[in-house]
Amino acid sequence: MASPATSPDIVSPAIYLEGIPHSQFTEIMAHPGLLWHPYQDGGFWVVSRHADTKMVSKQPKLFSSAVGHTNLWDLKADALEARRSIIDTDAPDHTRLRRLVSKAFTPRNINLWENVTREITCELLDDFQYAGGGDWVSMVAAPLPIRVILSVLGVPVSDADYLVELSNYLVEGTTDQPSLAADAFGNTTDLDLLPFGSPASHALFEYGEQLGAKRKSDPKDDVVTQLVMAEEDGNRLSAAEYRNLFHVLVFAGNETTRTAIAHGAMAFSEFPDQWKRLEADGEISAPAVEELLRWATPVLHMRRTATDDTELSGTPIARGDKVVMWYPAANRDPAVYDHPFDFDISRETNPHFSFGGGGPHFCLGAFLARMEIRILLEEMLNRKLALRQVGAADRVASNFIHGILSVEMEVK
Repeated sequence: MASPATSPDIVSPAIYLEGIPHSQFTEIMAHPGLLWHPYQDGGFWVVSRHADTKMVSKQPKLFSSAVGHTNLWDLKADALEARRSIIDTDAPDHTRLRRLVSKAFTPRNINLWENVTREITCELLDDFQYAGGGDWVSMVAAPLPIRVILSVLGVPVSDADYLVELSNYLVEGTTDQPSLAADAFGNTTDLDLLPFGSPASHALFEYGEQLGAKRKSDPKDDVVTQLVMAEEDGNRLSAAEYRNLFHVLVFAGNETTRTAIAHGAMAFSEFPDQWKRLEADGEISAPAVEELLRWATPVLHMRRTATDDTELSGTPIARGDKVVMWYPAANRDPAVYDHPFDFDISRETNPHFSFGGGGPHFCLGAFLARMEIRILLEEMLNRKLALRQVGAADRVASNFIHGILSVEMEVK
């Protein structure tokens, strides 16, 4: 059997210091079938087209999240079990975990947090505008989503800076240059057993465990109380399930929205005609929010593992093969999007995958993220707060998070 055609490099973290490697993804999509990407313990099939991404996402029995993990590389059995969260499970475990937490993130419940979100947004924008601008990430994009998700979870807002610090270190764990010593934050756990291989995960676990213990003895009307008190068929979340779920909710509930808000500001600065269109409309439409999300694509990839022999885009996939969905490519697939490299807030057809490709793993926080972005844009319009980027953004050298560490913005 002939060796499969190989993909250009899309995994080296340093590539992403210059932004998403769209030229490589364009080359990959132009090739019939799938390309094979060599990597550490073998390699994986690159899933770049919109249709293929949707197919993989909606067939969880054939393309598993639990087998081998959702990382590019395989984890040893002990690490796999220690790290396993709602993201890395299949039914029935995934169904059970999602049922326990999903009620808190329905549109109806998320709407209850609109006033809190608006208060936080107004405070941050007022400070930013009064200062005449500054680092958009540290002043707005980072504190807004972390303060909102902490309010939803029931975490003291006074701890927001500490949890932003932990989140930054977790993102750093997706790069090839983590700065933390293995024993940082008092960690004694083997790094292979911690999410992102980071001692910051130990700190976040410890924080979640302490908060959970408090809520067991002093329940509140918040998500952490729901998690520690949740019971189904006489069973409660295990200590490991609670710990990993808390970790996911804090990290995913803030980092992806932070990334979207950072890229949104950069996009409106790069395409000022789109901001003028918002000003002319006088209101924030759903297409504007969706286009910002498509443009940002906060999470770059997710892996699945084939549970049986199959075929995708005419390419034979063997049982046990890794397939990795690259969302930035699918979100700019010319078969789906007219002028995919234009930032166009009037784009009506926008089935982007910034919350995943659908199916059972569709992002729990999608409604919350959309609300935060809508309110942010509304309050920017109310203040006539147009932004101009000053200098280049400081990007994260990561092939997993499309992160921005800092970006200076001035008020026009």
